[in-house]
Amino acid sequence: MKRLIPRSKFVLAVVIAVSRRPRLWVTAFRQMVLLAPKGWLSRTPFLPVPAPDYLAFRTLTQYGSDDHPPTSRDVVEYLMWCGDMRRLAQR
Repeated sequence: MKRLIPRSKFVLAVVIAVSRRPRLWVTAFRQMVLLAPKGWLSRTPFLPVPAPDYLAFRTLTQYGSDDHPPTSRDVVEYLMWCGDMRRLAQR
């Protein structure tokens, strides 16, 4: 299994992609809080990055392989899906 901790270029691409979609800001923040491991601020890369096992699971279920690097578009689509599912659950 490849290490899937995002690099600064990927993080920057995601930040730019999400910042262009104000509708996703709350969802992105919510997911960041929900998925960040406890104590993330005391460990490198000092970002609230989900656990590598979770990222591997997400890429395995999306691509059929856990070594496929995610794209910023994948993250935007995931956030849109999270927002849609939350709205549906509140009905």
